[in-house]
Amino acid sequence: MLFEVTLSGVTLGGMYALVAMGLTLQYGVARIMNLSYGELLIAAAFAALSFYTGVAISPLIGLIVVPPLAFALSFAIYLILLQPLVRRARTRDALEVDSILATFGLLFVIQGVMLAIFGGAYYSYSFLAVPLQIAGATVAANRLLALVLAVVIGVGLYLGLTRTRIGTAVRAVAVDPVAAELVAIDVRTASALAFALGGALVAASGVLVSMFLTFNANLGVVFTLKALVVVIMGGVGNLLGALVAGLLLGLVENYVAVFVDPGLTLAATYAIFLIVLLVRPQGILGRASR
Repeated sequence: MLFEVTLSGVTLGGMYALVAMGLTLQYGVARIMNLSYGELLIAAAFAALSFYTGVAISPLIGLIVVPPLAFALSFAIYLILLQPLVRRARTRDALEVDSILATFGLLFVIQGVMLAIFGGAYYSYSFLAVPLQIAGATVAANRLLALVLAVVIGVGLYLGLTRTRIGTAVRAVAVDPVAAELVAIDVRTASALAFALGGALVAASGVLVSMFLTFNANLGVVFTLKALVVVIMGGVGNLLGALVAGLLLGLVENYVAVFVDPGLTLAATYAIFLIVLLVRPQGILGRASR
């Protein structure tokens, strides 16, 4: 029983971590607080649903098709909507405020389009919804597959950011954009790339989530809030911190839901969040500002 609950919590936490990694890139590098982040996840889930039920295309194929489209869309959003804000912002703090207002409006635009197309009903589809036995625990094959793919994507992102020149440039902008410019790094291009990559990551998360969760057009804000909690808990701009915080959150929610009361999962989530803020305001793996 304990192993089964733990495995389920790790699966949920892995999804939280993957969702939060994209927002970590967008906020940590581009300094864009994207409140429409979760809407793109739900849009990707609807795309996977449409592919699977409409033309019988597997979500695994959707995982190859949808994220590149989300990358292109996010890049366009950055160039058209956000880059003018970047140019006029005097400080990064001012950019944060402007981006919150802009993406708050974008949230309702994307949500309105999805409501117009799909309505407010809940959707799901059956893909690999078969039980598997692992060390005496029963787990759905689609959840296990989603966890494995989330790990692969997360590891690929980490290696890309730590083992490539482009990844090094992106991390340099996250640490100090002024110093990055002094060593000939194009900060605006790196920021646009990070924002678009964050969009691709959340779209990949949406495809994976659609394989085992029921969703509707209004659910994006829930994922945005969870991603914000994980990003702040892990440390802004810290991918490993997002991973640790996501796993912690998933385990806590699952343990509370099974062993205490399902109605207290949200309270447990924000209790952990508040404890981390009080004990380590810079985040679990974040660095204290000097």
